[in-house]
Amino acid sequence: MPVRALILGGTGEARSLATTLAGERGLEIVSSLAGRVRAPQLPPGEVRIGGFGGTAGLQEWLRDNAIDVVVDATHPFAAQVTQHSVDAAAELGLPIVVLRRSPWIEDAGDRWAHVPSVAAAVDALPGLGTRVFSTIGRQSVAAFVDAADIWFLIRAIDPPDGPLPPNAELLLERGPFDVQHEAELLDRHRIDLLLTKNSGGDQTVAKLSAARAAGVRVLMIDRPPLPAGVETVESVAAAHEWLRRLLAS
Repeated sequence: MPVRALILGGTGEARSLATTLAGERGLEIVSSLAGRVRAPQLPPGEVRIGGFGGTAGLQEWLRDNAIDVVVDATHPFAAQVTQHSVDAAAELGLPIVVLRRSPWIEDAGDRWAHVPSVAAAVDALPGLGTRVFSTIGRQSVAAFVDAADIWFLIRAIDPPDGPLPPNAELLLERGPFDVQHEAELLDRHRIDLLLTKNSGGDQTVAKLSAARAAGVRVLMIDRPPLPAGVETVESVAAAHEWLRRLLAS
C-alpha cells in the first residue's frame, strides 16, 4: 500500500513540494488549502480546500482519509493551523515535519524596528502624516481601522473583507515583485514606512531591498514561535529528503 501524505499548503513551497512528489513511487499526496484566496494557484494532484474545524476536526479527517504522514508547509504566520496539525498528528501517532522557509535577516543599511504581533504594530506606528506601505495581507488590515492620522497603501491579492483605515488606497497584485517595481511604488506614493511580516522567501523580498536603497524605515512583525519539539526543515529539497527517508524506513 502506498504511503498517503497530507501537505498543508497555500505557499509556493507547498506547491513546489507537491510538484516534486508527483509520481513518486509508493507515495500518494493530498494538498490542503485554507481557501482564503479566491483564485489560488493549485498544486498538482488531489486538492482539498477549506478548514478542518480545529484539532479534533483535523484528527478525524486524517483518520477517515487514511493519512500516514503530515507535512505542514503553511505560511510562517499560520500559527494556529500549525499548532492544530502538530497536536492532531501527535494524537494519532503520525510523523510530521514543518517546512518553513528561512526568515529575512536585517542587512547593513536597513532601518528595521521589530514588533511581535499585528497588535503591537498598531501601537508602534508613528503618528500624524506617516505614509505607510502595508504588505501584511488582507486579513490583518482591519486592526488599523482607527489609525486616522496615517495614510496607507495596502497591497493584497484579494480585497479585504473588513473595513479599511479611513485614509487608504488598495493595491491588488500578486508577486513575485522585482526591486524596480517596488522602488517605483515607494517613490510614487512617497512612502516613509514599510509595514510587513517576516514571511521570508524570495517572492516579496524585493520590497526590503527597495526600502534599504531609499532609506525607508521598516516595521517588521516577527514570526510566531513554532510548537515546541516539532521537527522542521527549511527547503523543499529537505522536505523531500525527509519523506524519502520515511519511505525507506
